[in-house]
Amino acid sequence: MTMTLEKTVLDMTATELRDVNTTLQAAAKAQANAAYEIINPRGSHAMACGLDGPLSVTIKGSTGYYCAGMNKEATVTVEGSAGPGVAENMMSGVVTIEGDASQYAGATGHGGLLNIKGNASSRCGISMKGIDIVVHGNIGHMSAFMAQKGNLVVLGDAGDALGDSLYEARLFVRGNVKSLGADCIEKEIRPEHIAILKELLEKAGADAKPEEFKRYGSARKLYNFNIDHADEY
Repeated sequence: MTMTLEKTVLDMTATELRDVNTTLQAAAKAQANAAYEIINPRGSHAMACGLDGPLSVTIKGSTGYYCAGMNKEATVTVEGSAGPGVAENMMSGVVTIEGDASQYAGATGHGGLLNIKGNASSRCGISMKGIDIVVHGNIGHMSAFMAQKGNLVVLGDAGDALGDSLYEARLFVRGNVKSLGADCIEKEIRPEHIAILKELLEKAGADAKPEEFKRYGSARKLYNFNIDHADEY
């Protein structure tokens, strides 16, 4: 039997953003394991940021930039689209965007799952450090730039310069890749990668088979400066 948490509703026509975030952060810090619903978000910026504990937050509408930044343990769902920098520097937990995400979604993320049901703009997963990102649509140019660790899964297409200067992050794309960035190459997809993909697709509720994807990763030629590769830096 699954228990459903009773939701506390915060209406942003009556409550200021600062007070909304203060309420959420206090509940998270208290390990309240409570549920909140934010109505009339009106594209506000930096909503549900810095949550440091088990909390469920549903935002009924679209948000501005830096939503759910620095998330740790909390589950944040945006029933709309999100502006630039959603889930930036995320540590753990789950952030779900029901619509589209603007540029640099999941930037510098260390852990957790960022689940984007629509498309993501440019620089998705830039400098990712362990986060898992699943994009059900397409991603823009320069995605996974300098990505260090983690998994980026794209069910649609990828724009120019995918994985430019990346390190050990794994990139999985089902659709077409317009171009690969410096030091990014297509790699063999082995059974262990199929297993990783299967788990992530199931977690994200994505309708796709792991065998449909191609894997991309680092050629490892730019780890140390080499004069022969100077034109690639």
